[in-house]
Amino acid sequence: MNSSNPIFSRRGFERDDSRGGVIAGEPFAAGARQTGLSVNPYVTDGFPSPVKDDPHAAGGVMTIDDVVVRTAATLGTVAVAAVLSWVLLPVDEANIGRSYGIAVGAALVAFVLSLAQSFKRRPSPALILGYAALEGVFLGVISSVTSTYISPGVVVQAVLGTFAVSAGVLIAYRMRWIRVTRRFYGFVLAAATGFAILLVADLLFSAFGASHGLGFDSGALGVVFGIAGILLGACFLALDFKQIEDGIAYGAPREESWLAAFGLTLTLVWIYLEALRVLSILNSDN
Repeated sequence: MNSSNPIFSRRGFERDDSRGGVIAGEPFAAGARQTGLSVNPYVTDGFPSPVKDDPHAAGGVMTIDDVVVRTAATLGTVAVAAVLSWVLLPVDEANIGRSYGIAVGAALVAFVLSLAQSFKRRPSPALILGYAALEGVFLGVISSVTSTYISPGVVVQAVLGTFAVSAGVLIAYRMRWIRVTRRFYGFVLAAATGFAILLVADLLFSAFGASHGLGFDSGALGVVFGIAGILLGACFLALDFKQIEDGIAYGAPREESWLAAFGLTLTLVWIYLEALRVLSILNSDN
């Protein structure tokens, strides 16, 4: 799928709409061919894919139930790891340095696992669940620090905000208020590139003397930047929904549901962190 999250890319599906325009993704891998109004990456060399024709071949085809189950497993792993790290890694004055160091280490390893998965041709449940567990450790410590030193209720607010954004995007997508076109896809990738450049610049400024970087962690500028991050995450969520819809329509192999779960998890973590950023700034100013 092609990228439907802020950082990583993976294999994708694309389909022409009734007006002849492509409405999602980029060109498929070599071997895909166009038939009628659809382009199916699982039809090659003029013959239907055996996965598409035989639901029992190669483990069967992806269904919405597969996506729901894998996503629940992945997000459940994130949640359990976050709760355990919150409880087992205290953030009082005596332990915050050690706990924060473990959290940063977990985040770096999670990033490496994510990169490893993004470069694999086939999904690896072990890599995906490993990423989820380590990302949960990072989220648990960061959430604990935020709750302890900024506002006790900010984590609950961020979780509820993440659910609200996700539900809103799902409703808008199902009602076709959001149409995932090639132009939409290009705009989102361009916006994500700009956002990433600003994040890197902020880190560099912080590392070389500017204590608050570019100011994205405080004040009105921080709130605006965080809201932009949430909106960007919402756009990536729409791309995730589109890729899941196309994967089911084209008879993607069942194992692709792990990639769908991986993409959704990445996007939801992104939205949660940006929501936590905005709420932390707002609560610290009160």
